[in-house]
Amino acid sequence: MKKNFNYIIGFALLLAWTLSGLANPCNANNNPEKKQNKKQAKQIAKMLSKLSLEDKVGEMTQLTLDMLSVGEPFNLKKPHELDEQKLQEVLVDLKVGSILNCGGHSYTREYWHEIIDRIQEVAKQKESKIPVLYGIDAIHGTNYTRDATLFPQQIALAATWNTNLAESMGRVTAYETRASAIPWNFSPVLDIGRDPRWPRLWETFGEDVLLARRMGTAMIKGYQGDDLADSKSVAATMKHFLGYSITLTGKDRTQAWIPNRYIKEYYQPIFQDAIDAGAASVMINSGEINGIPVHCNPDILQTLLRDEMGFEGVAVTDWEDIKYLHSRHKVAASYKDAIAMSINAGIDLSMVPIDTEYPKLLKELVEEGVVPMSRIDEAVTRILQMKMDLGLFEKTHFDHDEYPDFASEKHRLISLEATREAITLLKNEGNLLPLSKDTPMLLCGPTANSLNYLNGGWTHTWQGADSTFNHQKPTIAEAMKAEFQSVSFVSGAEMKELSNKEAIIEAAKKAKVAVVCLGESTYTEKPGDLDDLDLPAAQKELVKMIAEQGTRIVLVLVEGRPRLVHEIEPLCDAVVMAYLPGNEGAQAISEVLVGKVNPSGKLPFTYPRFANSLLTYDHKHTDRISQTFSLEAFQPQWEFGHGLSYTKFDYGKPSLSSSVLEDNKAITVSVELSNTGEQEGKETVQLFVSDEYASVTPSVKRLRGFEKIGLKKGESKVVEFKISTRDLAFVNKDNEWSIEQGDFTLHIGPHSLPFTYNKSEQQK
Repeated sequence: MKKNFNYIIGFALLLAWTLSGLANPCNANNNPEKKQNKKQAKQIAKMLSKLSLEDKVGEMTQLTLDMLSVGEPFNLKKPHELDEQKLQEVLVDLKVGSILNCGGHSYTREYWHEIIDRIQEVAKQKESKIPVLYGIDAIHGTNYTRDATLFPQQIALAATWNTNLAESMGRVTAYETRASAIPWNFSPVLDIGRDPRWPRLWETFGEDVLLARRMGTAMIKGYQGDDLADSKSVAATMKHFLGYSITLTGKDRTQAWIPNRYIKEYYQPIFQDAIDAGAASVMINSGEINGIPVHCNPDILQTLLRDEMGFEGVAVTDWEDIKYLHSRHKVAASYKDAIAMSINAGIDLSMVPIDTEYPKLLKELVEEGVVPMSRIDEAVTRILQMKMDLGLFEKTHFDHDEYPDFASEKHRLISLEATREAITLLKNEGNLLPLSKDTPMLLCGPTANSLNYLNGGWTHTWQGADSTFNHQKPTIAEAMKAEFQSVSFVSGAEMKELSNKEAIIEAAKKAKVAVVCLGESTYTEKPGDLDDLDLPAAQKELVKMIAEQGTRIVLVLVEGRPRLVHEIEPLCDAVVMAYLPGNEGAQAISEVLVGKVNPSGKLPFTYPRFANSLLTYDHKHTDRISQTFSLEAFQPQWEFGHGLSYTKFDYGKPSLSSSVLEDNKAITVSVELSNTGEQEGKETVQLFVSDEYASVTPSVKRLRGFEKIGLKKGESKVVEFKISTRDLAFVNKDNEWSIEQGDFTLHIGPHSLPFTYNKSEQQK
C-alpha cells in the first residue's frame, strides 16, 4: 500500500508542475534566442521516434568510468585499463548514454583520447549509434589531465574582481578539456559562499550576489564560446541548483532552511544570469531545502527552473543523489520510488553512478505507468539536443595538432596573471612588505613546501592529495629560494603537529623576518567538514614561538576558507591571503613578497574574527548591536572587499548626475581615482548602496557595482557607474521584486553621498 501511495505522489507531482507551466505561460521559454531551430527539432524528433524504451532510459543514465574499467569501483587496476566486457554490457546492452569521472586519477592527454575513442567506437555498435556524452570536473583548469594548465581555485579567482580573467580561465580550460577529448565540464559553481564553515566555500565566487553573477557569467562565456560545436568549447554546468551552500550546520550536504524571498533575492539571480548567458546544463543541489530534497522537488525543478527562469538545457543529478532519497533523506520507501519521484519532478540525466539497476527500474516504471513516456521523451530530447549542440553526431575526435597551445607558455602566463591578481595583502604594519632580496629570512610552516596544498581538492584526484604525479612546478619554499638570497627553510611544522622546535627557534633568532606559511590540507565536500573554524593549535603555537624571539613575521595563508587567526594576527607584521592559488601560486607569492608584483586582490568574503560571529558584509542593522547596545558588534578580522596595495590610491569626492532617481532613468556616479603612491598598481573601485528605509529590513549596504583599473604612478582616471531602479530593487514581503520611494546613500572609497528615489505616479 505504501508503495502504491508513493506512485500516486509521483503522479501528483507531475500534474502539479504541468499545471504550473500552464498557469504561467509568459514565464516559460522566455528567451527566443535559445529556442531549438526547426531543422534540429525535426532531426531530434525523428531520432526519438526510432528509439526503444531501452534506448531512452539508457540515454538518461550516467555511470562512472569505474564501471567500464578493469577492477572494482574505487579499486581499479593500476595502470588503468578499460574492460572490454564491461564496455559491451554498459554501452551496448544497457545503452548507457553518458559517462563521467576519471577512475580516481589524472591521465595523459594521449590516454584520455584512447579512453574516449574506445568508448565512442563501442557506442556505435548500438542500433541507435548515438554517441556518448562524457563529463568531467575541470574546475580550475583541466585538472584531470597531466601537464594541463591549472588555475587558482574559484574563490581565489573571485579575489581578482576581474571578469576578463574569469573568461580567460574558462576559455583556456575549455580548450584543454576538448584537447583531452572531453566535451562537458561540471563547472562553474554558482552557489553563494556565505558560510565560512562550509567545506566547498573555495569552489564559489564568494559571498556577494553581484560579484558571483558577473564572474560566473564570464566563466561560462569562456567555456562555451560562441558555438558549443567548436573544437575549443565545452558545455558548462551550473552548480548546484540551488541553495546548496547555506546549510544550517555549515557542513556538506546537510539541511537548509531558506525563505522563498531569500531564494529569489540571493540565490536565484546568479543562476538566472548563467541561464541568460546560455549555460547548457545544470547540476541539482544534493541537499534539502525546508525539508524537501531538491532533486525531487517539482516546485524548484519545474516551476522555478523551467517555467519562471526559462532554462531549456539538461538537468543532471549529483553523485548517487536519487538513491539517497531512499537511504539518507528517507522520503522514498524504496530506490524504485526514489527514481519515480526524481524523474517526475524534472531530472533528465541521473548520475547513478555505479548502479546498473537504474535503467532497468526506470524502464519498469514507464511500463507500469508511474513515469509517463512524455516525461521520458522530454528528458531524452534535452540530452540529444545537448549532444547535437556539441557536434558529437558529426565528430567526437579531434586531432592533437588542432591544439598547439595545450599546456603552453601562453596558457601558463594567463594562469600566472590570474594568480598574481588574486593574492590579497590584508595587513602591512610599518610597510614591512615588500622585502629586499637580501633579507635574512626564516621560511617555515605546513603549507610552505607542498604543491598539493597550493592547489587543493579536485587536482589529479578528488581530494587533491596524490603526490605521485610529476608536479614540475615550485612549492613556496622552492620559489622563495629562487627569488631571495638568504632563505633558511626549516621543516617540522605540520598541519596539526609541531616538531623540530629547537631548529625553528634557532633559525628565527638569526633571521630578520620569518615568513610563516599556514593554512589547510587538501579537501573537498564531506571530508572537508569542520568542527572548529580555528587554525589548529600547532599552527598558532608556531607563530607564538617565533614571535617570542623578537622576529618580525609575515603570515602567508594558504587556505580554502577563512580559518580564524585572531590569536596570532597581532603578532604578525604582515598578512598575505593566498587562498588556493594553484600551480603558479608559489611564483606569485614570492613575487608579491619581493615587490615584483604589487598586490591587488580584494577579499570576496568577510574574514571572521570569532567562531560565533559569522556575519556577511550585507548584514542587517540589528546585527550591529553589541552587548553594550552600541553599534559595534560587526567587527570582522577583515571586511569583504578589503585588500591593500604597495602604492596609494586617493578617491576624489564622488558626484551624481542627479540627486533624484526616477523610473526608466539612471543616475551616473562619477569618481576620480588617483595613484598618488610610488609605483604602478591596480585598484578595484567598489560601489555600495544603502537603502535607508524599506518595508523589508534593509541590509547595511549592498554591492551595486565594481570595476578594476590599473594606474601608473601619478595617473588619474574617472570611473563611472550607472544606477537604475533595477539595481536597487529587493524582494518584498509578497515575494516580488520592488523598489520603494525614499532615501538612499551610496558609498565609494571613503566617501558617502545621499540620493532619493521618487516613484512616478504610474508606479504608485
